[in-house]
Amino acid sequence: MKNVILILGMLVVGVSGFSQNKNAKATIEVDGVCGMCKERIEKASIQAKGVKSATWDVQTHQLNLIYNEGKTDLTKIQQSIADSGHDTQDIKAKDEVYEQIDPCCRYRDQQVIDDHKQDGE
Repeated sequence: MKNVILILGMLVVGVSGFSQNKNAKATIEVDGVCGMCKERIEKASIQAKGVKSATWDVQTHQLNLIYNEGKTDLTKIQQSIADSGHDTQDIKAKDEVYEQIDPCCRYRDQQVIDDHKQDGE
C-alpha cells in the first residue's frame, strides 16, 4: 500500500512539473520613430526562438514581450532587435546595420524625430 501511495505521489509531482508555465513577460525599451520601425522591431523579436508575442508602442518605445524562458532570454531577444538596426535598453545596434534602415526610421537623427512629431506619429 505504501508503494502505491508513493508512486501516485511521484506521478502527481511529475505531471505538475511538466505543466508549469515557462512563459515570462517583460517590457524593454527599444528606440524607433514610426510604424515601419514597429514592424521591424516586432518581426525581429518574434524571430528570436521562444518569443510568443511582441508588441512595440511607437509613443512610449516600450516593447511588451511574452517568451519561453526555457528557449531564450532577454539578451538574445535584444540582440535580435539590435541586429535589425534598433537600439535596445541594453544593446546598441552596430552603426553599419543602423545605416541600412530606411532614412525615415533613423531614430538617432534629431531631424527625423522632429519630423515624426510634426506628422503626429
